[in-house]
Formats: sequence, C-alpha cells, structure tokens
Amino acid sequence: MNTPIYDFITKYIEKDMSRLHMPGHKGKPILGCEPYDITEVSGADVLSSACGIIEESENNTTKLFGTAHTFYSTEGSSLAIRTMLSLVLSNWNPMRSTANDNTPCTYSRRQRPYILAARNVHKSFIYGCALLDLDVEWLYPDDFKSLCSCEVSAAALDKFLSEAVMMPVAVYLTSPDYLGFMQDIESIAKVCDKWHVPLLVDNAHGAYTRFLNPSRHPMDLGATMCADSAHKTLPVLTGGAYLHISKKAPASYVELARNAMAVFASTSPSYLIMQSLDLCNQYLDDNYGEKLNDCISKVDELKTFLHAKGFSIEPSEPLKLVIDTLKAGYTGEELNEFLRIHQIESEFADPEYLVMMFTPEITERDYERIRAAFSNIPIRTSLGKPVFHIDKAITRCSIREAVFGRRTMVPTAEAIGHISASPSVSCPPAIPIVVSGEEITKDAVKLFEYYGIDTVEVIK
Repeated sequence: MNTPIYDFITKYIEKDMSRLHMPGHKGKPILGCEPYDITEVSGADVLSSACGIIEESENNTTKLFGTAHTFYSTEGSSLAIRTMLSLVLSNWNPMRSTANDNTPCTYSRRQRPYILAARNVHKSFIYGCALLDLDVEWLYPDDFKSLCSCEVSAAALDKFLSEAVMMPVAVYLTSPDYLGFMQDIESIAKVCDKWHVPLLVDNAHGAYTRFLNPSRHPMDLGATMCADSAHKTLPVLTGGAYLHISKKAPASYVELARNAMAVFASTSPSYLIMQSLDLCNQYLDDNYGEKLNDCISKVDELKTFLHAKGFSIEPSEPLKLVIDTLKAGYTGEELNEFLRIHQIESEFADPEYLVMMFTPEITERDYERIRAAFSNIPIRTSLGKPVFHIDKAITRCSIREAVFGRRTMVPTAEAIGHISASPSVSCPPAIPIVVSGEEITKDAVKLFEYYGIDTVEVIK
C-alpha cells in the first residue's frame, strides 16, 4: 500500500528548499523530527479540504476499515467525537415518529434534542455536548462495578426507546472501556436500526479490533459512526485518530464531516501525525493480523502465568491485562508503584485495578520484566471492596450553562448540594463522577473521596 503523505514530504526534504514558511524551526533538527514537520506548502494538500495526498491516504485507510469514508484527526478521538455529535445533530428531525403506533412527535412534546449515552463517557463527550448545547439522557448499569464501566443490554435499550416520548439524536457507547469491557455492539446496533437511531461508539481503545478474526470493530458490528484513537493501540504518534462513517450512514454524514471537523479543529494540523497515520496503513496492510495474533497469544500466556501466581485477571478485550488488585491484597496504585521500581509503567491504576496495554511492539524483554516483577510480589489477604450506590443524576441546568458559567473551587467534603461545573477527574480515565450541570449528592462525594479528588469545581 502506498504512503502518499510520507512520500511527498520525503521528496520535499530531498529538494533542500529554503523554508520561508512556517514552522519556525525551518526544518533544522533540534529534536530530530523537524525536517518532516511542514505546513500546507504547494502539493501538501489541506486536511480541512483534502483533495490530494491526504485524501489519497484517507482512501487507503477507508479500504482497510471497510467504511464509507474514514477521516484523519490529528487531535485525537476528542475531535472525532465532537464531529460525530455535530453530524447527528445536523440530521435531527423533531417531527420523527417514535412509538409503535407511529404517533408523530412535535416540538411541544420535548423542546430540545438529546442524546442517549452510557454513563461511563469520557469528558471529551461532555465538552462536545457543552459546545453544541446538547442534552444527555443517561443509561446506568444495573450494578456499579467501577467508574470506568457501564454495561448496556440490548433489551434495556429497546425498552427505553419503545417508551421514549421523542427519539434521541443518537445512542452513544464507550467500547472497549478502560477496563477492557466490550459492549454487545452487534445486538445494540440491531435495536438502534429497529428504531432508526444512529449508534455512535467511542472506540478509542479499539482501533486494532478491525484486524481480529473475526473483526470486533464497531463498523463491522453495525455502528453508524465511531472514533478510533489510532495512537492508543497502533504505531501512530499521539493525537493520531480516525473518524469512521459506515456505509449505512446517511450520505450527508460523509458530505458534511470534513467541514464539521474543521469547525472544532486547529487550522494547523500536524503533518508529523498525518505521516504516522499514512505509514500505519502500510503497517496494517503488511501481515498485521499475524503480528496481532502472535501478540494476543503472548498476552494470554502472561495472563495464565499471573493467574497461577494468584492474581485475579479480569475478562477484557485481547490487548488489555486488567488485574483486580484488591483480591491480591493491594490497591492498584500500590501495585503500580512496585512495578515502577522494576522499570514497568502501566497504563492505569486506581484503588481497585491495574491496567496494562499491549501491542505487537512489546518485546520479549518487556514480558520478562513483568514476569520477574510479579514473581517477587507476594499474595496478601484480600482487601474489601466498598459498596457504592449511584443515584440517577439530578440535573439542575444544561451542560453548556455549567461548563461556560462562573465557577469556584470548593473542598469535596463541602460540595454536597452544589452544581458541578467542570468534570473533576484526571485523565486517565477522564470519566466524570458528576456531570456538569448536575447536583452533587452525598453518594457522589463518597466517590470523589474514594478516587482521591479533594476539590471540585462548582457553579458560583
């Protein structure tokens, strides 16, 4: 598979041009990558209106993922998520029928569009809703397992939509989530099709799932659109991501997507990131499936090894290793600090879990370090897991009003009754405990304290 963006810039370097254009480093290798860092010179195409080498490269990605079109983002899945929300809003029709009797809905029955979302959304979704002034109805898990997870059943979704006064502009899920759980996208997509509601998936952690056998990628399981952070699981520079639009999506989505992305994106996209996306096409086209299967086999062997040592391994998508550390007598943070001593940096740790992410680029040295480190960690008496109750949100104002309103910082212990302004959670996992515009309850404060959040932003 050709690499038009990378090839163009390589030739540009060979010409040894006097760079009387941006960026200011003029191609001089202070870090080493600067010669490859260019702006929209003649022939380099423009991401916001691609019709040359960028479009050609995107077409290669489109073929690899089997979509109607795949668009590049140099600003992560966050940009792709905002674009997905914008596109479904652009196609929203308040006069659509919703009930089995085909009774038409009108503005008088509900004044504002809304999106139906699983509660474990990334805060980039919240900020997208703030920018677009979009309301959210939440789907909650039957049992609260973790801030990171929110399993949604097709039956529960079907029940909600069958009783809806007005249809949501879309259904929105995160899959895989931070703990590696994958929603039943195929069944959920069938319910969405039944009610003619688009299904959007934050697939930031699952770009590689297209190349499993069989594919477990949302585009192959029936989703309308999804966002992939290519940089999370593929050899792409940080910030490289995809917006995938399925072949069953309205044609307007593809037609409007590039302009919609331009509304939210920088006018100076990184050509370094675009080159890495471009080169990744060649990587994926060159027996990537075999490399992936080999990697998964090694991860499975490591899981078996750790299980034999007494560690509890959670079910997860293939490239994650998730340990329930409480069962081994440790917090996730405690175990993470121990691994750092052994030159191992994990992806994520919280009071209950430790998460490692693998790709074919992990070497045998890395696997050996993990085995050696865990061989020196004794299993201790299991730690109890606190029980939390998640009340349904009490919405006091719109997300937009809260995010852009005046705010102040208060100690968590004094936050009960206040209205949340900004999501108070670090990244990772960047999943809000209380969403902007919601009242902070006593149970929410318990969660804030459990996850080590000492202060929260509230509406002033």
